[in-house]
Amino acid sequence: MTSRPLGFGIVGLGMIARFHALSLEAMEDAGLVACYSRDQTKADAFASEHGGQGYGEMNAFLAHPGLDVVIICTPSGAHLEPTLAAAEAGKHVVCEKPLEVTTARIDQMIAACDAAGVLLAGIFPRRFNPATALLKTAVEEGRFGQINLADAYVKWWRTQDYYDSGAWRGTWALDGGGALMNQSIHTIDLLLHVMGDARSVRAETRLIAHEGIEVEDTAVAILEFASGALGVIQGTTASWSADGHPAEVQVTGSGGSVFMSDDKFRVWEFREPRDDDARIRAEFALSANAEGAGAADPSSIDFRWHQRNLEDVVAALREGRPSRVSGPEARRSVALIEAIYRSASSGGDKVEVG
Repeated sequence: MTSRPLGFGIVGLGMIARFHALSLEAMEDAGLVACYSRDQTKADAFASEHGGQGYGEMNAFLAHPGLDVVIICTPSGAHLEPTLAAAEAGKHVVCEKPLEVTTARIDQMIAACDAAGVLLAGIFPRRFNPATALLKTAVEEGRFGQINLADAYVKWWRTQDYYDSGAWRGTWALDGGGALMNQSIHTIDLLLHVMGDARSVRAETRLIAHEGIEVEDTAVAILEFASGALGVIQGTTASWSADGHPAEVQVTGSGGSVFMSDDKFRVWEFREPRDDDARIRAEFALSANAEGAGAADPSSIDFRWHQRNLEDVVAALREGRPSRVSGPEARRSVALIEAIYRSASSGGDKVEVG
């Protein structure tokens, strides 16, 4: 691996591409060297704002001198093709969530990158928040005793204009699903990251507050984890709020309870307290007027969350290790959401997670 700063390129220049560009601008060991859009004018405008060379032709983009890593920011169901092209060109790949809209397509991405000897990494920035590390460590150290419930709650709002803003939004082919696959997947990934794999699920989905879309805006699922714990997922884009509700992961057991709201703690309490608990509660306390990150306005997310994710990719390449959000890791949340959709389509039957 080269000792110079790594050169990143972005494919797909919608809203989320800006978070990646800002992240790269803030990083010392990486930089944006190229960007691609089917619209050359759009590529040139993005390059003018964020740096690098704009391209309207994929092969020319992939041949850009100094391009090491390709970030895929196309619609969810259009991640496979640019990933295959980048891998064939010998470029490492970072792909926005979800990695793809089906596990079958994800498996093709993993296989192609493995065959080419390039890294494949997903984008789940919430994994890199300090609060997430504290919660995961508490689970691993057994502070909860016997965990009985582990839940994810995402009660967000999206306007009808949001779905109308792109023909791909709310479609099975390119969005892969609705409130679960597009919005709640970050929190679902966190739940699996903390708790381990889910074994089975029963679910129901509905379209309640929006029209003209194929997918759900509200879903409820009951999980059984491989550990034997139970859990609930509630995900919606039909819960109106002026500022948005924080997404929550809640873990409770015979020895403690933690409710994590975005990157803060609403509850942090254990039967056997430790000296550090008071500091954690003070440092990560949820303010009374806390707004959910991206809950009502997806453009309001702090780009520094993405920056931590990309910094791990750079470290992984420097150290010759997988990213902490490797292809198989990023696959897990899609496998669970697929199982939820299968259960819902069967009328709520119990479905094994594959």
